[in-house]
Amino acid sequence: MGDIKGFLKVKRQVSKCRPVCERVQDYREVGILPAVEHSMEQASRCMDCGTPFCLWGCPISNYIPEWNDLLFRGKWEKAYLLLSATNNFPEITGRICPALCEYACVLEINDEAVTTRENELAIIEYAFKHGFIKPNPPKRRTGKKVAIIGSGPAGLSCADQLNKAGHNVVVFERDDKIGGILRYGIPDFKLEKRILDRRLEILKKEGIKFMPGINVGMDLKAPYSRKEFDAICLACGSRIPRDLPPKADQPAAEKIEGRELKGIYFAMDYLIQSNKRAQGVKFSSDELIDAKDKKVVVIGGGDTGADCIGVAHRQGAKSVTQIEIMPRPAESRTRDYPWPKYPLLLKATTSHQEAGIRDWSVSTKKFIGENGHVKKLSCCRVEFKKNESGHSVMEEISGSEFELDGDLVILALGFLPPERNNLLKESFLTSRRGVFSCGDMRRGQSLIVWAISEGRRCADFMDKYLTQENNLPII
Repeated sequence: MGDIKGFLKVKRQVSKCRPVCERVQDYREVGILPAVEHSMEQASRCMDCGTPFCLWGCPISNYIPEWNDLLFRGKWEKAYLLLSATNNFPEITGRICPALCEYACVLEINDEAVTTRENELAIIEYAFKHGFIKPNPPKRRTGKKVAIIGSGPAGLSCADQLNKAGHNVVVFERDDKIGGILRYGIPDFKLEKRILDRRLEILKKEGIKFMPGINVGMDLKAPYSRKEFDAICLACGSRIPRDLPPKADQPAAEKIEGRELKGIYFAMDYLIQSNKRAQGVKFSSDELIDAKDKKVVVIGGGDTGADCIGVAHRQGAKSVTQIEIMPRPAESRTRDYPWPKYPLLLKATTSHQEAGIRDWSVSTKKFIGENGHVKKLSCCRVEFKKNESGHSVMEEISGSEFELDGDLVILALGFLPPERNNLLKESFLTSRRGVFSCGDMRRGQSLIVWAISEGRRCADFMDKYLTQENNLPII
């Protein structure tokens, strides 16, 4: 390493964000790219570890110590080449990855981790700015034709890898534009779509063919796909939202009382519409989901819920409250999450920093409405206790009932398994020869960095199937 005592001289310092009063007025990116000198200084904190656990924590096995060292030395192009060897989209992970690597950083034992995610972003943006990144089509083609169904991070990384191996790749997407959750599920203030389009333009010039607006299995039947292509990858994601469960004494098929009221929406419907509106798409008053002058309640304490909070702020909500059924997380590691595990900790996103109330251990019992529109939530406090088997069981706290005002309710409760449409009935889970699957569709809803890892690994298996050779990296 360039400075083996750098972590003793320099403290962790994350880059700044735009002022709250400014950023809530638009959908532009919240974060500010750090100065070159700042990134080089922060990279000096990367230790000469005997065992770099950051590699263990990273799903795509980035060469983190190596490119941090190159960054510190100012060897930007070499740092970019090493970074791009394992990561197809570092400009995306550098913005929205939860940085599993940082929680596995050896400095986390008794200090603050290296700013690995920000350093990654600094390298890739420097590379774009200085012309290191140019279309590089494969020098030879294998003659094999591959279909990728789904253009989220798993599908795109799989397509990129297979194209690099020389196969002819066609990516199908049922939405009107390419990108999947990257385009429609993540607000612009976290990932501006120009960043995605910049990368897609390179992939097009390298030979990947994109076919948006085609729902394979509906518009294009699966038997045709099997005849037309030598191999198919299913990367359709997992978009079926989880709904609020009914009371314990009700059948599972029934809905929570008041669920039929207007003003209650799933988080992904809200985010998709918001992203389209940010791109200039107009919606009728009947379709519009708008938080302006409304009391917004977001049910669900994860990142998707936090994204909904940020959107509500920008739409001019009167108030925003986020409730979560689980207890408030600890602010530092507990015995349940020792280093280098990724810990369940209290996380405040940029959306939380903007405004709003957060509340934990809250269960929604029913919705209360007026004239067919939601107005209140009937809630209670809950606690989790161990039963005789040692499992945690949720119990309502007697006398803890309360009501919460809300005329716009967003359900951010996660997702169910993949949709079983005509396509999946035909070839679900690679039950047919030549059909592969990756991403959320294979492993369930997860992180974007895991989706990239899934796409890369799937491409490796597909390449071996197509050529009986090993032309791609395993990771």
